[in-house]
Amino acid sequence: MNILLVDDDAELATLLGEFLRREGFTVDSALEGNRGLERALQPGVDLVVLDVMLPGIDGFEILRRLRQKSQVPVLMLTARGEDVDRIVGLELGADDYLAKPFNPRELAARIRAILRRYEPRSAAPANRIETNGISLDPGAREVFASGKRVELTTFEFDILEMLMRSAGRVLSRDALMENFYNRKATPFDRSIDMHISHLRKKLECGDDLIKTIRGVGYQFCRTPEDAATE
Repeated sequence: MNILLVDDDAELATLLGEFLRREGFTVDSALEGNRGLERALQPGVDLVVLDVMLPGIDGFEILRRLRQKSQVPVLMLTARGEDVDRIVGLELGADDYLAKPFNPRELAARIRAILRRYEPRSAAPANRIETNGISLDPGAREVFASGKRVELTTFEFDILEMLMRSAGRVLSRDALMENFYNRKATPFDRSIDMHISHLRKKLECGDDLIKTIRGVGYQFCRTPEDAATE
């Protein structure tokens, strides 16, 4: 897998590049924002590790422009304690984030967790799931809401499929985090919550399809009546 590392810290980029190559990745680096965006838009990049603070254009602007043309997976690097940076990154379409300073092994683990979601899926027969006005076709990886096709990212599709297969039951944030990121949820980790927020915006037309169970997790409602119950 080809990883593009966009970070203006040349020493860190060199060290991370050496570590990730030992982990079996091919690594290219860009130390400036405009070059990073140009490289990220070229074919052959499987995942972008993107720092927020960059000369030229910052990581947020790179991500915004990148998402206009590409759905390549992006892992944002943020300053420790900067919750706003993490939320903004997820809102703009980042798949995950990691706060600096970090353990390189955790970076490699998070990269692998993201890439697993983007692996080509088997075309084995899979029945269409239809619940509460939403139709999901696992084979074609298509979703329709009230008969209209909805464009979802890979993460959004996989989360929706897991929720719909468990419609009427509550899935904990821990279960979702472990399934998609191979780690437990923490009170300050908003990755799953932001993907759920994006799903709601794309799917819901005045009806609550995905209900938050405070302190536990999420539930996909089988009927409009389910959404009204506590």
